Amino acid sequence: MTGAADPDRWSVANTALRTATDRFTDLVAAAPSPGVMATADWTVADTLAHLVAIALLYVSRLDGTEVPVRVPGLEDLLATANVDTIADVNDQVLAHFTERDPQVLLTQLNTMVGHLLTTTADPLSTVSWLGNARPKVGGLFAHLTNELLVHGWDVAQALRRPWPMPDEHVALFWELFMFDMLRDDSCGVLINTELPMPRHQVSVQFRSRYVPTTTLTLGDHRVWVAPPDAPFDASVTFRPARFNLMMFGRISIAQAVLRRDVVIGGPRPWRLPAFLRVVHMPNSRLAPPPPSRPR
Repeated sequence: MTGAADPDRWSVANTALRTATDRFTDLVAAAPSPGVMATADWTVADTLAHLVAIALLYVSRLDGTEVPVRVPGLEDLLATANVDTIADVNDQVLAHFTERDPQVLLTQLNTMVGHLLTTTADPLSTVSWLGNARPKVGGLFAHLTNELLVHGWDVAQALRRPWPMPDEHVALFWELFMFDMLRDDSCGVLINTELPMPRHQVSVQFRSRYVPTTTLTLGDHRVWVAPPDAPFDASVTFRPARFNLMMFGRISIAQAVLRRDVVIGGPRPWRLPAFLRVVHMPNSRLAPPPPSRPR
């Protein structure tokens, strides 16, 4: 069983998105003030606005309508974004999407998610996304679920509240979103393969009880899913919830490894850092340093 068209996985994707939205709504509603800082840069209200903007984008993509957030040059920004520049896109969107009333935003979020969950779109159909990537509809649901869970973790940390992240739901981000796009060669420029490549082609096998074992290979300025029996340099065995917190910069690699939420192995594990310098999520811990400015 793999793929967003599988009825079981599609059902799980729907359940995951509805559950994450309900939990995030309850969490934000419990915040003493929308001005509480959820991260170093975003308040709870900013975080909520960010998620609403994503949901608005997804509804517009499925409905074939214009994105209602009026950002100059938005389509060009979206088409050229990659994991290392998405923060700039987020800043542009939030600068123009100025609504910060939590009640208004929560109503919008639930309306948009409700609209997504009643879509009649084929889960295997693709939509235009960031960096000219084309995820399937099931992958969109998995991505939005992950956004709700990771940003929910930010808010919960700020409010000092528990925030369990169901591994089965987090795992959909990899199975239905990232691995599916790479398997179909529909990742666009989302992964910044213009970065300096490792000297040798690097293959990393990803293993989890919640995700089909998948090997990714990096080389020649591209990333692809290798055949199931292909050799690999490093292996990463992971618990999805903590792995995603690590990949999105919420916890360090050392924290994840010391708790054995992520176990690194394989015949050449020392090649993993070179792989992660290119194949990573939006994460200042893993992003390449900015180019030096001429003096």
